[in-house]
Amino acid sequence: MNIALRKPMTLRQFLAWEERQELRYEFDGFQPVAMTGGSIGHDRITFNLRKALDVRLTGRPCQPHGPNVKIIADGKVRYPDAIVACAPVSAKATVVDNPVVVFEVLSEGTANTDLIEKNREYRATPSIQRYVIVQQTHAAAIVFVRQGDAWASEIVAGDAAHLHLPDIGIDVPLAELYAGIELGADETDEPTA
Repeated sequence: MNIALRKPMTLRQFLAWEERQELRYEFDGFQPVAMTGGSIGHDRITFNLRKALDVRLTGRPCQPHGPNVKIIADGKVRYPDAIVACAPVSAKATVVDNPVVVFEVLSEGTANTDLIEKNREYRATPSIQRYVIVQQTHAAAIVFVRQGDAWASEIVAGDAAHLHLPDIGIDVPLAELYAGIELGADETDEPTA
């Protein structure tokens, strides 16, 4: 059996290749990975998150971006659901350099990537101080916080809970992220990770 081995793409090759594509792709360090569509719930949570960030950060140096711009984390290319950067970003930029806070809305199909692979990549990116994984089926989030060379994590859950984001000087009531989404009574418990 003759199997042709493909040479892995470099980051530079990927970025040049992606510029010519109609669809969005992430880069896992070896090859392009097609971005798939999301659910209405995912879309609503992402919209609510961006709106909450935008309202609180208007007129401040830190600004929200995403989900249509990318970051480079540990040599991989990712399109987080939301990003906050505290350095100016050109209106023509397709890459947000030096993200401070990164948000992903967890989906069943991306759970392994978000919880393990992206978590590792974001931890390896010095500018990222906080990684927030927002649950889609529960009113909850898993928050990973850089503390020097180590990371701590906490679970934020319930309608009265707040996402404390001191890195960018704001708090966001968790309930705002779920506006317009009906969660069942059994879906407001703490998430399983």
